[in-house]
Amino acid sequence: MLVNRPWVDFEGTHMPKYLAPGVYVEEASFRSKHIEPVATHTTAFVGTIGSRTVSPLLTSVSDFDRYQDGETHAAMAQAVRAFFSEGGKRLYVASTLDAIEPLADVSIVASPGDTTTEMAHALIAHAERPGAHRIAVLDAPAGSTMASVQAYRRAFDSSHAALYHPWIVSRVEGREVVLPASPFVCGIYARHDFEQGVHKAPANEVVRGAVRFERPINKAEQDVLNPEGINCLRFFDGRGLRVWGARTLSSDPEWKYVNQRRYFNYLQASLDRGTQWVVFEANGEPLWDRLRESITHFLYNEWRNGALLGAKPEEAFFVKCDRSTMTQNDIDHGRLVCQVGVAFLKPAEFVIFRVALQLAV
Repeated sequence: MLVNRPWVDFEGTHMPKYLAPGVYVEEASFRSKHIEPVATHTTAFVGTIGSRTVSPLLTSVSDFDRYQDGETHAAMAQAVRAFFSEGGKRLYVASTLDAIEPLADVSIVASPGDTTTEMAHALIAHAERPGAHRIAVLDAPAGSTMASVQAYRRAFDSSHAALYHPWIVSRVEGREVVLPASPFVCGIYARHDFEQGVHKAPANEVVRGAVRFERPINKAEQDVLNPEGINCLRFFDGRGLRVWGARTLSSDPEWKYVNQRRYFNYLQASLDRGTQWVVFEANGEPLWDRLRESITHFLYNEWRNGALLGAKPEEAFFVKCDRSTMTQNDIDHGRLVCQVGVAFLKPAEFVIFRVALQLAV
C-alpha cells in the first residue's frame, strides 16, 4: 500500500489513519492469486553410488560422469544413460530413500535393477506418503517367466506404482547388455510429459535405446498379463519396440491407469504449492471467493488444454468453498475446507471398430 505518509495501525484493522485533508493514493490488489503448474518429470534413482548420499541435480550423462569423480558404478551409470537416451531431463541419484525425501521437485522414483520385494515395498511406501505426489516405477525380475512375473506382481497393491516387463537389451560401448526397464520408462515418462502432457497415458511410445527385449511377448501372453496390471514391452512389425501398457498396480478400478495417478499427483502438488498464500488469511467470504476464483482459473486452463473430460467447463470440474463445505465449528477451529472435483480422461485402451456389410438395394 503506497501513501504519502506513514500509516498507523489502529484497533487491529490494519487501515491507515489519515490526519490531514488531501488525496491519498493506495495500491491494492483484488485479483486472485495465480496457481502455477508444477513440473512432473523430475526423477530420482535409488541405488549404489558410493560413499555419497545424493547427487546434485543431473541434466545430462556428463553431469553424472563428473559426479562419480573417478569412482565407477557401472549399473547406475547404465541406468542414467538409459534415462537420458529416452528424453529424460532432470535426475537425482541417491543411496537411500531418506536422501530423496526432502527433494520437493521429484515426481518419479525408481531403483533400477533392484527387484527385491523389500525395495519395491519401500519405493511404494515412499510414493504413498502424504504430500509426496510421486509414483514408483518398478522392474519385474530379470528372466521372469509368465508364472514368475505374475507371482511377483501379486505382492503389491498400490495406485502409486507401475510394473514393467521384460528387461531391455541395449547397446553400450559396442556391446549388448541386458538392462532393467525402469530407467528407460522413467525417461519416456519425462519425454511424454513434454510432448503430450502428464494427463495422457505414457504408452504406445517407442523405446529408443532398445535393440530388442529380453524375451518377446505376444498378444496371447499380454491378454493374461495386462488385466493384472503388468505393463508389457513389445515389438510390432513396422512400428518397432514400444511400451504397450499403462496400468498401475492398484486393485481399485478408479485408479487403474498410470496417467490418472500421475495427473492427480500433478493437480495435488500444483494446488498445494499454489495456495500457500491462504494460510493465516482472514477465514471469511472474501477469502473463499478469491480461492474459488484462483482454483477455477487453473482448472479452466487445464480443461481448455485438453487435460479434462467434458464438452464445457462445468462438465469437467467443480470448485466449492463456502458455507456448504465447512461448518461454523470448522471456521472456529481455523479450518478452511475447499472441495474440488475433476473429470479424468482415461486412455482408449481398447479400440473397437464395428464394420458391417451394407447390401446394395
